[in-house]
Amino acid sequence: MGKLVSQEEIINIVRNGQAEGKTFAATNGCFDILHVGHVRYLQKTKSLADYSIVMLNSDKSVKMIKGENRPINCEQDRAEILNALICVDYVVLFEEKSPAKLLEAIKPDIYTKGADYSLETLPERDIVIKNNIKVVFIDFVQGKSTTNVINKCVG
Repeated sequence: MGKLVSQEEIINIVRNGQAEGKTFAATNGCFDILHVGHVRYLQKTKSLADYSIVMLNSDKSVKMIKGENRPINCEQDRAEILNALICVDYVVLFEEKSPAKLLEAIKPDIYTKGADYSLETLPERDIVIKNNIKVVFIDFVQGKSTTNVINKCVG
């Protein structure tokens, strides 16, 4: 089971772990209504390293990205659900639209993003290049998204 940690804690965990030869894969997202696409994405992220980190958009951050009607689930609930997954080792919240500052502070070995991005379109491109962070793009599960789940519920 995973653990919700502060930004300071995750920086120390990664630095100490890397000094011992452990690897860390990080990803980010809202993970508002967990579905099979999320689970497979998180499993793939975990399979790439010794430890996985989910940089979770705070409620404030989700509202900036998705609008006033989101998130459906509050940040503490989303963090607890993610932490219940065996493929998630650490969850850390961030307040901004992008995890760029946190990603630069953590400096994981690997950063995963959805395959709708490329290195050229990746908002964190400069950070991953500067810090020599390997980027792995993970394919989506066709038809599985939080928006689809919401539309099905209200449709």
